[in-house]
Amino acid sequence: MKGTLGPETNLEAIHSVEEQWVSLDGIRVRYLRSGSGPPLLLLHGLLGYSFSWRFAMPVLAQQATVHAVDMPGAGFSERPADLDCCLKASAERLLRFLDVVGLESCDLLGTSQGGAVAIMAAAIAPRRVRRLILVNPVNPWSAHGKRRANFLSSRPITPLFLRLAPRLTMTHHFILRRLFGDARRIRPGTLEGYSAPFALPGAFINTLAMLRSWNRDLQQLESMLPRINHIPTLMVWGSVDRAVTPESAHELLKHFQNCRVVMLKGVGHLPYEEVPEEFNRVVAEFLEQSS
Repeated sequence: MKGTLGPETNLEAIHSVEEQWVSLDGIRVRYLRSGSGPPLLLLHGLLGYSFSWRFAMPVLAQQATVHAVDMPGAGFSERPADLDCCLKASAERLLRFLDVVGLESCDLLGTSQGGAVAIMAAAIAPRRVRRLILVNPVNPWSAHGKRRANFLSSRPITPLFLRLAPRLTMTHHFILRRLFGDARRIRPGTLEGYSAPFALPGAFINTLAMLRSWNRDLQQLESMLPRINHIPTLMVWGSVDRAVTPESAHELLKHFQNCRVVMLKGVGHLPYEEVPEEFNRVVAEFLEQSS
């Protein structure tokens, strides 16, 4: 059904975007839809949601029917406390989302942790993913996330994190600045947009559940890569990404037969936020040239 767009409504370039809601495994799930043409699914990262794509959707919708989902446990979708948040379960939910919205196959774009989910979904059901676009994807060859996952999901830290994380606005701002190569590129409304879902009950429970299985999930992800080496793939990376090591792109590249890597100089972990014009151009060219 159609509804209001929430915190994005005072930001730019969303007038053609429709908010939709579906039931997925009994969970109320929100997604945004725009455009016409071959289906393209946009998948956010660990603390993101469909808000991440507010600069990309109006451009990509000119050549595709774009779906940007708030995965269960994220954004404004429901957050069941008992949600299985391991990588395989998340990927299987993504594939069921395709069923619910009537997509037999799609081009799949995932960023950060969403990039790992995209890889896993493609490995589970290769015929359902026409092309992959991986933006700074979490992968087995980047050590940053492995260390942080162990720390934040440890027994003494977890309750403290759950109690304090939603309230620490200054910490949110610090983290956001670190995700940019140049913090001067942060646009007005960015922090407020990303922080809006944090006010909802249980905002970080599912995040911590993902972190608990993080390292096991990455081992499984590596074993699944041979199943998708034939899928045409674009990898977009920021050269100064502090969250997922840019050097890991070279190891990930070895597992694909038809893959191009675009390294954006001086850009951090969120290229679709930091340099949206360049990001949109690279993705649009890939979709056009490989169609």
